[in-house]
Amino acid sequence: MTSRRSQEKSYAEAAAAPPPKEAASSDVTPAVPADVIYKLLGFTAAMVVGPIGMYFITVNSGASSTVAGITAAITANLVLFGYIYVAWLDDREEREAASKKKEKKAQ
Repeated sequence: MTSRRSQEKSYAEAAAAPPPKEAASSDVTPAVPADVIYKLLGFTAAMVVGPIGMYFITVNSGASSTVAGITAAITANLVLFGYIYVAWLDDREEREAASKKKEKKAQ
C-alpha cells in the first residue's frame, strides 16, 4: 500500500523558483468606497453608544430600569431607522446617476 509521489516540483524547488510574472496593470481600487465605510463606522458607534448611554442617563435621572430599557430600545430603533434612511438616500442617488448615464448613452 504505497503511494507514489507525483513528478511535480518539491516544496524546496517551488520555493527557490522565481515567482511567476503577473500582469503589469492591476486594479487596486477598494471594493467599497471610503465614505460608505465611514458611514458604517459612525452608525456602528451610534448603535453601541446611543442605547447604552440613554439607559444610564435614564437610570441616573431617577427612572426605573424598565423605563431605561424602553428608552434604550427606542434609541436603538432610531439609529437603525436612520441607517436605513441614509442607505435609501444613497441608493436613490446612485439610481438617478445611472439613469442620467443611460440617457446620455441613448443620445
